[in-house]
Amino acid sequence: MQIGPYRLSSNLIAAPMAGVTDRPFRQLCKAMGAGMAVSEMVTSNWLLYRSAKTRRRANHEGEAPLISVQIAGADPGLLAEAARYNVDAGAQIIDINMGCPAKKVCNVMAGSALLRDESLVARILDTVVAAVPVPVTLKIRTGWDKSCRNALPVARIAEAAGIQALTIHGRTRACMFHGKAEYETIAAVKAVARIPVIANGDIDTPEKAKAVLDATGVDGVMIGRAALGRPWIFREIVHFLVTGRRLPPPDAAEIRRVLLSHLDDMYAFYGERAGVGIARKHIRWYTKGLLDSAAFHQRVLHIPTAAEQRAAVDQFLAERETPSCSHSRSSEFAA
Repeated sequence: MQIGPYRLSSNLIAAPMAGVTDRPFRQLCKAMGAGMAVSEMVTSNWLLYRSAKTRRRANHEGEAPLISVQIAGADPGLLAEAARYNVDAGAQIIDINMGCPAKKVCNVMAGSALLRDESLVARILDTVVAAVPVPVTLKIRTGWDKSCRNALPVARIAEAAGIQALTIHGRTRACMFHGKAEYETIAAVKAVARIPVIANGDIDTPEKAKAVLDATGVDGVMIGRAALGRPWIFREIVHFLVTGRRLPPPDAAEIRRVLLSHLDDMYAFYGERAGVGIARKHIRWYTKGLLDSAAFHQRVLHIPTAAEQRAAVDQFLAERETPSCSHSRSSEFAA
C-alpha cells in the first residue's frame, strides 16, 4: 500500500484514538506489524500549542516511520497552521479528522460534524493540502446520519483537493459506535476512487480483516478498539492474510514481556506520576480475562509508584505462566 511517496510495510493501520495512540502505543503497534499508526488528534487551536498535552502529542523523538499526525478543527486557516506546526515537529503525513463523533468535537463543528457542510470540507482540504509539502490524508464516516450518507461526494472532493488516502469508518455520526459497521458504502467509494481507501470499523479478527478486504476491495484496514491490550492483532492479521492460518495466541509469558516493556515506555514518556495513571487502563486491557483479573484491577488502582505497579504486574503475570493459572479465555488474545 502506497501513500504519496511512502510504501507501507503492511496494509494495516492503527487507528487514532484519544488517550491511547501516544508514542509508546504507536511504536508497539508498528513493531507488531502495523504499517502505520496514526497519532491522537491534535487540536488546531493555536492557544493550546504550548500546553504539555499538545507538546507531548507532537513529540516523535525516536519514533519509527511512518509518522502520521491527525489534526482536528473547523477553521481552514487554523488547520493549515496546525499542519505546518506538526510537519515542523516531524510529521511525515498529516491526517484530517472528519470522523470523530464525540459531542465536544461536533459541537464546535469539527470531526464528523464537518460532513454536513461539503463546501467547508472542500475549503479545509484545499487549504491544508496547499499548506504542507507532505501527503495529507482524510478520515471520515459514511455520513452524518442514515438519511445523509455522503461519503461518495466527500471522497470526490478529497480527490480533487489532492488528498492521498481516505479512511472510512463504516458508521454514520448518529450511529456513534453502536450497532454493526456497514461496508457497502465503503465498497461503493472504493469502486470509483483513484486514491487508496482504508476500511475501519468492527475489524477485530484476522478472518474479519480478510472478509472486509475481499468484500470491499479496499487497499487497507484500520484497527482501533480491537488493539487495546492486544497489539499482536496486527501480526496475527498479517500472518493470516499471507498463509490463511491463525497464529497461536500469545501465552502469559509473552503478555508479560510485552506489557512490562510497554509500561517502561509509558513511564519514560510521561514521567512517573502521569505514567502510572495512564498505565492503569492498559494493564486492565492486557489482563482482562485472566484468572482473578477483576480483583487485580481494583488493586492496581491504589498502587502509587511506577516501581510498585510494575512489580505487581510482573508478579501477577508470572504466576499465570504456570499451568494451574492458565488463561481462562486464551482465544480472546488470539485476535
